[in-house]
Amino acid sequence: MSTRELTRPPRLRPGDVVALVAPAGPVPEELLEAGLAQLRGWGLEVRVGKHVLDRHPRLDYLAGTDADRAADLQQAWCDPEVSAVLCARGGYGCLRMIDHLDFAELARAKPKVLVGSSDVTALHEVFAAELGLATIFGPMVATKAFAHDDKARDHLRRTLFEPHGVTILTGRSAGTMVRGRGLGVTYGGNLSLLAGSLGAGLAARPPERGIALLEDVTEEPYRLDRFLIQLIRAGFFRGATGIALGSWTDCGPADEVYAMLENLLGDLGVPILWDLGFGHCEAQRTIPLGVAAELDADAQRLTVLQPALR
Repeated sequence: MSTRELTRPPRLRPGDVVALVAPAGPVPEELLEAGLAQLRGWGLEVRVGKHVLDRHPRLDYLAGTDADRAADLQQAWCDPEVSAVLCARGGYGCLRMIDHLDFAELARAKPKVLVGSSDVTALHEVFAAELGLATIFGPMVATKAFAHDDKARDHLRRTLFEPHGVTILTGRSAGTMVRGRGLGVTYGGNLSLLAGSLGAGLAARPPERGIALLEDVTEEPYRLDRFLIQLIRAGFFRGATGIALGSWTDCGPADEVYAMLENLLGDLGVPILWDLGFGHCEAQRTIPLGVAAELDADAQRLTVLQPALR
């Protein structure tokens, strides 16, 4: 199997130092405090970025200025005591702050865990492209999915601390869209962010053999259709050996979304799994990106072939 498996950072252990940053939207303080309490309950020492509770002076959809959000991430990543950088929430803003990052300096830092989803897809893409690093697509600290969803939070905790025990991934609503099995390296994330990354020149080159992961939220079916066409025309699925679809919350009637996805992806000749249970949903599954995996659409599961973290 020709793959582009990425470097896996070390797993977390009680007593480790982790950093919390807000690379995108503004952070609700009450959810932040609830999430921090959970992290400390795991036995972690948490360092909160200086600008996590900032608001952009003019653009209220951003957590502080682009330079300040990037500075928090840069400082956290380059701190030799920090073992993981956790994102507070998504929203929008990661694409805006990437140009403020010094990737040469980031590359000199020891490999560590990056956790986030939704808008953080942009960071997953650029960290794969620039640092060659496997990352974690999972719930974020200052969100309901982490603070109040016990199943989502526990799946992330086990992925971070006990990754050898979280190698078979499935969802309670998982189903077969196209039958078959495929081997490859996991890549992808939030569909609209992946499409946006194409034009920003930040997208990681897809693996020669890869399992594509896709999900989204609050996007009408016609918009999802357009995003998929962008990815298809850009060669995003050229090396795909399978596709795992996540949640499509508030994207219109599920049968319409299913029909559109099947219409555009069903003829690619690869197995496709419907609703693996990752993305913007209850009991959100944590999915590693950049690791070797087997997709078995018939059995409705994705098996990570080695633990997500070392």
